[in-house]
Amino acid sequence: MSNILTFIELTADGAPRSSAAALLQRASQLGTPVAVIAIGPAHRDAAVTALGALGVEQVAVLASESADGAVGSAQTDAVAAAVDAFSPTVVLLPHSAEGRDVAGRVAARLGAGIVVDAIDLRADGDSVHVTTSAFGGAFTVDSVVEGGLAVITMRQAAAGEAAAAVQATVTELGSQQSTPAAVVEARTGGAAASGRPDLRSASVVVSGGRGVGSKENFALVEQLADVLRGAVGASRVAVDSGYAAQALQVGQTGRTVSPDLYIALGISGAIQHRAGMQTAKTIVAINTDADAPIFDIADFGVVGDLFSVVPQLIPAIEARTR
Repeated sequence: MSNILTFIELTADGAPRSSAAALLQRASQLGTPVAVIAIGPAHRDAAVTALGALGVEQVAVLASESADGAVGSAQTDAVAAAVDAFSPTVVLLPHSAEGRDVAGRVAARLGAGIVVDAIDLRADGDSVHVTTSAFGGAFTVDSVVEGGLAVITMRQAAAGEAAAAVQATVTELGSQQSTPAAVVEARTGGAAASGRPDLRSASVVVSGGRGVGSKENFALVEQLADVLRGAVGASRVAVDSGYAAQALQVGQTGRTVSPDLYIALGISGAIQHRAGMQTAKTIVAINTDADAPIFDIADFGVVGDLFSVVPQLIPAIEARTR
């Protein structure tokens, strides 16, 4: 099987980000995953151990003191060096701010073809077919990079069952050579931990829209998400109205999600919102307007008042999960 390089984003303490598991599972469907990381020496061993726990047998490591602060350069060097070492057919990266940055740099440096925001991949002989969603989800596009390396950013999605843990074999990629264009000298603030799954990689997302009515009522969205052990999302109208934080916005100008289950509460389903969630495997919509566009893409729809439906739904779910 061909090698599939998989760029792994890391937290400040060297832990793989939530996008790693699903990305590695995608890579395993195409060939042999090789995880690529750029990290400071202090967290190197912990990162390798964590990747082994995800079932990764090969980890390519660029150890650099500046990896945590240099914007994009150490990570680009790591991927480029791993391409030389493993001769992959595909480089997979998460479709995040960092992943897009590194993907563009790698493609430019290596003269590779690039496809961004892929929602599906499949192998066909020596080619990899990449499915993307275009024009706000109005069209589905099937692309193939021919005659060379393919650099692909994957839309973040929920991971399936984890592979068995292994002890990873490490390939050292040397030290950083490039001069970084920008360096992060300090980090402040950061989002408060909610205890819920990350919105982009959650298997269940419950989102609220205009129909929720107020910030206080948005607690009902959170309660349903918690009983389903899911993440909380919001439409742009809900965010603009102050019902929810901007970090929870799902849509063309917010986060793009592809969970196993997406529940839309009081969301009409404008194209801007649908572009960020319509690749979910199952969509459930609750809305008082039977003609709301969200019902056009919903697998299950309830025409009714969410303040009547959801308070009945929560105890029913709790009774089934005890």
